[in-house]
Amino acid sequence: MDFADALKALRDGKRVSRYDWANTPQGWLILVPGSEITVEAERPLGKAVPDLVGNAVTYTPHIDMYSYHGELGPWTPTQADLLANDWNVW
Repeated sequence: MDFADALKALRDGKRVSRYDWANTPQGWLILVPGSEITVEAERPLGKAVPDLVGNAVTYTPHIDMYSYHGELGPWTPTQADLLANDWNVW
């Protein structure tokens, strides 16, 4: 499927990946829904931005990638990812 279909699948709560990623340290993508959080002093965001401790902030929706190394973090598509037709639901 193409990236438009992969994005629809993400919005439906599915995991997606590219066939090309099968033998790489890359894994799969998920859509992290937005939420509102209160910044706590001992949490990573509170340590990074102490001025926000105690404030409510909006955590916007975004796409994260899970790697086979057990890492989860923000993902941005490349031009190749956007134009690829090898996307699949995980």
